[in-house]
Amino acid sequence: MSKIKVTRTRSGICRVDNQIETLKHLGLRKVNHSVVLEDTAIVRGMLKKVEHMVKVSPVND
Repeated sequence: MSKIKVTRTRSGICRVDNQIETLKHLGLRKVNHSVVLEDTAIVRGMLKKVEHMVKVSPVND
């Protein structure tokens, strides 16, 4: 399974509650915080919801 690196680029201030919760479930706490996640359909759906607040890049093994 491939992996992706997700970096939070924007704040959650003045955002809808479900977008803030999605960022928490992805493990993104602060701006410029990065996590490496499995590239699954569930994660892709969560990223689609907050695509304007994150940056996604592939991870080379």
